[in-house]
Amino acid sequence: MGTSKNQQIVLASGNKGKQKEFDQMLAKFNIEVLAQSQFDVPEVPETGTTFVENAIIKARHAAQITGLPAIADDSGIEVDALEGQPGIYSARYSGIAATEQSNYEKLLDAMTLHTDRKARFQCVLVYMRHAKDPTPIICQAAWEGTINHAPQGTQGHGYDPVFIPEGFDKTASELTSDEKNAHSHRGKALALLVEAMKAKGIIQS
Repeated sequence: MGTSKNQQIVLASGNKGKQKEFDQMLAKFNIEVLAQSQFDVPEVPETGTTFVENAIIKARHAAQITGLPAIADDSGIEVDALEGQPGIYSARYSGIAATEQSNYEKLLDAMTLHTDRKARFQCVLVYMRHAKDPTPIICQAAWEGTINHAPQGTQGHGYDPVFIPEGFDKTASELTSDEKNAHSHRGKALALLVEAMKAKGIIQS
């Protein structure tokens, strides 16, 4: 089945930065990405122990309440010197009332005594046709890099100001949208998701 004009998919996230990235990358397929907040979908407890489990929980919840197909993203940053932390706890690393700034400041503090600054962003995307979809599409990708010693840049979101991607001499916050979409964990995972959705006839180019 082809894509109707402005096919609607709900994004199981209230993160405006994520919604902007998905909008930019799916618009060419006539897909309108709607934030779950437009449907008053409450946040669901992320009780999984992996990115995959949490993404499935969020996608199923959004699809069930809205009646629309849903995409969920679960992503985070893994730091080798911290044994993979913050990992699935990236969004609330500095506590329940965490902000993006308080999270990356805590990370910088934790890295003070470490010389190994290797890290990577991980992204898992899940697409569910409906809440009881027994075969959701699951895609995963990583973005390798290092943790900077201080925040730099004003673009992006999350840990972007302190993450220097492999092959660059600036942080993810200093990249253009096009640069970020071409290289980021979410950009790569979304490219895989688009190919999988094409293969299943959900969208067509």
